[in-house]
Amino acid sequence: MSEDFMRDNVNLASNVSGVLVIDKPTGMTSHDVVQIVRNGTHIRRAGHTGTLDPRASGVLVVLVGPAVRLSEFISASEKRYQAVLRLGLTTDTYDMDGNVLMSSPVNISYEELEETLKTFIGEFDQIPPAYSAIKINGEKAYERARRGEEVEMEPRKVRVDSIELLDWESPEAIIDIQCSSGTYVRSLIHDLGEKLGCGATLVGLRRTKNGRFSLRDAVSLRRLQEAFVNGDWYRFLIPAAEALGDWYTVELTLDQVDQVRHGHRVPAIEDVPTDTIARAVSEEGELVALVEYDAEAHEWQPRKVFFQ
Repeated sequence: MSEDFMRDNVNLASNVSGVLVIDKPTGMTSHDVVQIVRNGTHIRRAGHTGTLDPRASGVLVVLVGPAVRLSEFISASEKRYQAVLRLGLTTDTYDMDGNVLMSSPVNISYEELEETLKTFIGEFDQIPPAYSAIKINGEKAYERARRGEEVEMEPRKVRVDSIELLDWESPEAIIDIQCSSGTYVRSLIHDLGEKLGCGATLVGLRRTKNGRFSLRDAVSLRRLQEAFVNGDWYRFLIPAAEALGDWYTVELTLDQVDQVRHGHRVPAIEDVPTDTIARAVSEEGELVALVEYDAEAHEWQPRKVFFQ
């Protein structure tokens, strides 16, 4: 590969901002995937919007360039998973990577399993697994757990919007879950086993949706790595504006783009709910800024500016 090609590629990458939706394979951490993206794009500013455990696969949204500033908004988006669970087995990690704590016979009907799953629909407090990346006094919980220390995890408020039993062949079941960001499917499976009285652990997990991005939008990591080598990975880059495609949209004129870029307010055309945050885009559809509606002034106030 010539030096001129490398230099041109680096120069082009320095102006890039957008989203790569990747189908993460099992056996890799989310950080591993981000590092591959950094090396392949030559863009140091890159980060994912929601960790997937090494055992899990599926939709991993990676933001590159200035688009990383959208992370807090995309990370908070709802998630959807397809999970394989095994009843009659409990481990210390709540999945098959851990040490078996209990094994018991399973005598659960399809109807009983389905009805118990439905009890998890709604908002409730969930205790995350001790073997998780949540930090306690600056240290990851799983690091303490691996040393054999007692780990007290604080409960967090989570929400399950839907949960469906797709298949049941004792002792394993396949379920589909749509839930809020921050929900641990491993903990949900563990708690399911507690309710059923036989224990349960997660066997496999695949994220099928993250916010508005689904597996249909995702590119395999292998294919993306080939595109890095070929220098045409940009065809998989989704514009930053599309990451917030379901947001209220304010289209700016050419003059307004310049005003917003310098932090100035622009008038609102119509009334919208107070405190609404919208995406402001140029006439070409490029994300210019995130703006907040001021009902009293009937104006849009720039909050985060992306357009260069």
